[in-house]
Amino acid sequence: MPADPRMVRSLVQDFIRLYPDEAARLAERLSREETAGLLERQDPALAAELLRRLPGEAAAEALREVSDGAAGLIVAALEPVTAVALLSRLDQEPRRRLVALLDPALAKELTDLMAYPADVAGGFMDPRVATFRPRTTAREALTRIRGLRGQRIQDVFLVDEEGRLTGAVGLHDLALAEPGTRLESLAAGGPVSVQAMAPREDVVAIAEAGQMASIPVVDLGERLLGVIRPGDLVAATQEAASADIQTMVGVSPDERALSRASFAVRKRLPWLQINLVTAFLAAAVVGLFESTIAQFTALAVLLPVVAGQSGNTGAQALAVTMRGLALREIRVRHWARIGGKELVVGAVNGVAVAAVTALGVYLWSDSAGLAAVMGVSMVCSMIVAGLAGASVPMALTVLGQDPAAASSIILTTVTDVVGFLTFLGFATLASGML
Repeated sequence: MPADPRMVRSLVQDFIRLYPDEAARLAERLSREETAGLLERQDPALAAELLRRLPGEAAAEALREVSDGAAGLIVAALEPVTAVALLSRLDQEPRRRLVALLDPALAKELTDLMAYPADVAGGFMDPRVATFRPRTTAREALTRIRGLRGQRIQDVFLVDEEGRLTGAVGLHDLALAEPGTRLESLAAGGPVSVQAMAPREDVVAIAEAGQMASIPVVDLGERLLGVIRPGDLVAATQEAASADIQTMVGVSPDERALSRASFAVRKRLPWLQINLVTAFLAAAVVGLFESTIAQFTALAVLLPVVAGQSGNTGAQALAVTMRGLALREIRVRHWARIGGKELVVGAVNGVAVAAVTALGVYLWSDSAGLAAVMGVSMVCSMIVAGLAGASVPMALTVLGQDPAAASSIILTTVTDVVGFLTFLGFATLASGML
């Protein structure tokens, strides 16, 4: 009597539900077409549970063979981080087709997660990395590697049933091992890995240590997302360093040393004109208090001190905020929290700096009034500078502008104007004490 297909399907579903790890190990032995058929016959949630337990490359190969309708439902049932890791292994066209099948809100979330900033590990990793189970033998691993001719393989990475990185084996050690040797016995301790949102500097530090030819990239759950090749790291570091240097001083990252003069003028002149406008704005503020400065010439000597301290305070807040935005540690919705922190930091630092400054001014000028004006203006200007440093890049992000290109110019204007205005304004109000 032939088996009832519905009963067989029910038994398979129960087996996957109760023993997902064992089911995944058995599915690894199937061809990708057979694995795809198995996934299509399951409920999306159950298929997603099985798919996430397969090695990354095997899961991607199976997903390529699943029909679009079933694939969309399975991807939607995965955790976003797992879905991103899986989609990243697909070529651009099938990945775009799959994302288009998803709910628009989920599609946007996954697309945002896949778009790592250029200056973090995920931004220059290669998601196409071959993974193996620890119990895989050297013979099995080498056979599979021979079929991956389109990939550059320097280290073999081991993952558990959850996709977490557990070990790494150098290709040289694998090639010299006995055919029946398991990979887990060849792995030397826990591999050095880097978080996907780790800054480039951390990746460079690991690369300089020279512990591995390739650097594995993992998510917060230690699941393997990809690998950074040495050549990709060098190229990304060189390109980013040159672009950052040029952007900071108002030069287009597209400009090269041998670019045409007309191109350089077109890219540089607008920023020079903007700088000129901001300089005149700061000068206009000083001009409002021309009579006060003429009466108390010591004010002109002390102006750069106020502007310099507020500028440094703003630059510190700006650097921390821009780093947080770039590494996705913060979003615009965190403005109140970041602004509150910078307000407290600016106030505390302002009081500490103001006390030293006021003492120095008093010893220099023998004027308690001038020292008091200097101290009060220093506190006020540093508080405003800290708030501005946190607010400017977030405001530019909301407006769809690049914070790296314009934040420093706007911040310099704010700190100069506020510094001059508070110092000279308080001096005018307290002129009888100077």
